[in-house]
Amino acid sequence: MKLGIVGLPNVGKSTLFNAITKAGAEAANYPFCTIEPNVGVVTVPDERVTKLSEIYHSKKTIYTTIEFCDIAGLVKGASRGEGLGNKFLGHIREVEAIVHVVRCFEDSNVVHVDGRIDPISDIETINMELILSDMEVLERRIQKTQKNLKGDKSLQKELDLLKRVAEFIEDGTSARAMELDDEEAAFVKSLDLLSYKPVIYAANVSEEDAAGEDNEYVQAVRDYAKAEGSQVVVICAKVEAELSELDDEEREMFLEELGIEEAGLEKLIKSSYALLDLISFITTGEDETRAWTIKRGTLAPQAAGKIHTDFEKGFIRSETIAYDKLMEAGGKLSTAKEHGWLRSEGKDYEVKDGDICHFLFNV
Repeated sequence: MKLGIVGLPNVGKSTLFNAITKAGAEAANYPFCTIEPNVGVVTVPDERVTKLSEIYHSKKTIYTTIEFCDIAGLVKGASRGEGLGNKFLGHIREVEAIVHVVRCFEDSNVVHVDGRIDPISDIETINMELILSDMEVLERRIQKTQKNLKGDKSLQKELDLLKRVAEFIEDGTSARAMELDDEEAAFVKSLDLLSYKPVIYAANVSEEDAAGEDNEYVQAVRDYAKAEGSQVVVICAKVEAELSELDDEEREMFLEELGIEEAGLEKLIKSSYALLDLISFITTGEDETRAWTIKRGTLAPQAAGKIHTDFEKGFIRSETIAYDKLMEAGGKLSTAKEHGWLRSEGKDYEVKDGDICHFLFNV
C-alpha cells in the first residue's frame, strides 16, 4: 500500500512524514523544502502476529507494511506547471490514496503560503489543481473516444460516462464525490483521475488541541470530508515528532500525560485500511509468522495467490481458523479441532480479517 502525503507548503507534511517513518526527511520553514518525494516504509503493528510468533516460536516474524511518500508542497497554478506542479501531480498519480495534511492551528512563527489560516481554502486549492489536471485527461479521452465511435458504436456508453464525469468536476467538485454503480466506478478508476483517488484529511492541530474537542478548523474539515465521503484523522505533527524519539514504554506514558488515546500513525493506518477496504489474514508456523494484506471480499484461492501464484493455480482448500478462536483454544490447534473451530474452506470462501490460513494446493 502506497500513500502520498500532500498539502500546501508549511502545513506540517514533512514533520509528520519524519515522525511516522523516522526517515529524516528535511523539514524547514520555507516553501518547496521537499522537491523529490521522500519515501518511508512503515510496519503495520499487529498484536495477533506478535502473539502467534511467540506461540509457534517462529524463526521469522513479518508484518505488513505501508509506504508513505512525502510529496512536494503545492501552490495555485500547479496544473499549469507553477511551483513544482508537474512533478507534484506525477507523484500523486503513483499512489493508491492521498493523506492530505491540512493546517488547523495558529502559530505566528510558522508562515502560511497565503498569509492566513483557512483549511477549507487550502483543501480547495489542492483539489482544484487535481481537478484541472483531470479535465485535461478527460478532454483527451473524450476526443479519442468520439473519434473511435465512428467505427464502434458500442463506445457510446463509455463516451456518455466520460462526459458525465467532466461535467461533474467542472464546478470544482472532486470526482470521488460522484455516485456511480460498480461498473461505472471500475471504469472511472481505470482513468487514473487524481481527484478520484480516496483521501484521508489529516487535520494538523496544536499540542493544546491534540487531546481536546475539535476546534473550529477541524470541524470545518470534517463537514467538508463528509460531503465527499472522505475520512478525517486529527493529528499533531509536533507531538508525533516527539513520540518518534521515544521507546514504546515512554510513548505510552507520554500519550497518557497528554490525554491522547492513540498516536497519529495508528490512526492513519486504521483509516487507510478502512478507506481502501483492506483486511489482513495470517500464516503461521515454526519457520515464519506473517500477515498478508488483501481486499475485503477476496476469495481463498486469490488470497493464497498473494503468497505464491502456484498456490492459486493449484488451490485445493484452506484449513482456516479465526484468530480469536485459536486464542480461546489456548493457541492449540488440537484443542481447536476438538471444538470444531478449525474449518476446511473451499474456492468460494471469502477470507475474513484475522483468519489464520494453511493453504493446500497441487500443481
